[in-house]
Amino acid sequence: MASTTLTNKLTFFDTHQSSSSSFYGKPITRIQPIKSSNSRNAASISVSMSLSTSPLPYNLNTFKFEPIKESIVSREMTRRYMTDMITHADTDVVIVGAGSAGLSCAYELSKNPEIQVAIIEQSVSPGGGAWLGGQLFSAMVVRKPAHRFLDELGIEYDEQDNYVVIKHAALFTSTIMSKLLARPNVKLFNAVAAEDLIVKEGRVGGVVTNWALVSMNHDTQSCMDPNVMEAKVVVSSCGHDGPFGATGVKRLKSIGMIDSVPGMKALDMNTAEDAIVRLTREIVPGMIVTGMEVAEIDGAPRMGPTFGAMMISGQKAAHLALKALGLPNALDGSSVGNIHPELILAAVESTEVADV
Repeated sequence: MASTTLTNKLTFFDTHQSSSSSFYGKPITRIQPIKSSNSRNAASISVSMSLSTSPLPYNLNTFKFEPIKESIVSREMTRRYMTDMITHADTDVVIVGAGSAGLSCAYELSKNPEIQVAIIEQSVSPGGGAWLGGQLFSAMVVRKPAHRFLDELGIEYDEQDNYVVIKHAALFTSTIMSKLLARPNVKLFNAVAAEDLIVKEGRVGGVVTNWALVSMNHDTQSCMDPNVMEAKVVVSSCGHDGPFGATGVKRLKSIGMIDSVPGMKALDMNTAEDAIVRLTREIVPGMIVTGMEVAEIDGAPRMGPTFGAMMISGQKAAHLALKALGLPNALDGSSVGNIHPELILAAVESTEVADV
């Protein structure tokens, strides 16, 4: 896929022309809206704006929907969902967790139309914590050179020397989801929990699934048995510890496949993001760990509200999965083409524990 290069510049007004608003008496410097230098994007924006003033293709005063039977709606939803469940009962890659790392992994894998990818997300709304920046603020900070992934997605940003800023984190999450879910080889099963792993002869071979609401109510109801989803590779991107967090590595520990899950250490952005990407790996046969779950298993620091490591860790996990499937990938040099230089540099396999 050809990258869409966006050149984004910050132009500041003279402080004498800025608003009188201030924090602690210091005038706030206004920032002009950024503009893409890509002529195709600019033309698209121009067309969109001109279309907004064109007549609607229907009359709002007399608008009326075509009739439909309620049973048809039910059958369409049920038939398609059940078909997806049958298709992915034995699939190539299952990704557990649809946060920024899981979505980035799925996006990278989905470039190969022959690979069937199922994403399991316990929440109704995928995206994890990537709908907002830190402390419920809007902006998303991404340290370079991970901004090249944003260029590929066509997401605009304010560019600084060593980092870029997306004006709202939801722009990243909604963009990558819209591109990813449109691909025919990907299915997102949201409101579905991974309750357990399938393990055969020391190798992870899939996940045990249930509706998320059922998983949350096992203690209030009688036995509600789960379903299963076999996979050649499982990617665990369950995030840091929490009610559904780090469930993959915690389960590995409880069944004796790994020795410990020390938990993430205190915040250190510079150490943390490099460590997350470096330590993204196949932790046991058949299971790759990516994103903040890596910090839980390796005792790496947390990085706080910067998101580049989630994106590149997800991409690295995708290429680890490709390698496990015996397909061309960026880790062993069998794939070039669209691979970003920063992914190749970050892809060096390592069994090191994070420096703290």
